Amino acid sequence: MNRFLAVAAALALAGTAHAAGNVEAGKSKAAQVCAACHGPEGNKPTAPENPILAGQHQDYLEKALKDYKAGKRSNAIMKGFAATLSNRDMEDLAAWFASQKSNLHFQR
Repeated sequence: MNRFLAVAAALALAGTAHAAGNVEAGKSKAAQVCAACHGPEGNKPTAPENPILAGQHQDYLEKALKDYKAGKRSNAIMKGFAATLSNRDMEDLAAWFASQKSNLHFQR
């Protein structure tokens, strides 16, 4: 029974680590895909209709990207970009932008 619990705990932690995303991979992907409209760190959108992504909740960003890809959110530009992203890319991008400082809210 102890061995089963140890294996179950290891699998749960492995899943959590994967879901967290890779910040450095997200930074690299953001420079290729997102920076033109949202700024390199997601703090300086090039147009008022482009949101600030820096400091946003990671799970929210990941869901938004998945929703653009699935057509649940409607924006032709974002749908086109999201269509090229893998689930891992979305996790990594969400991790990168969530890790950035933002002036939108209090930083702890």
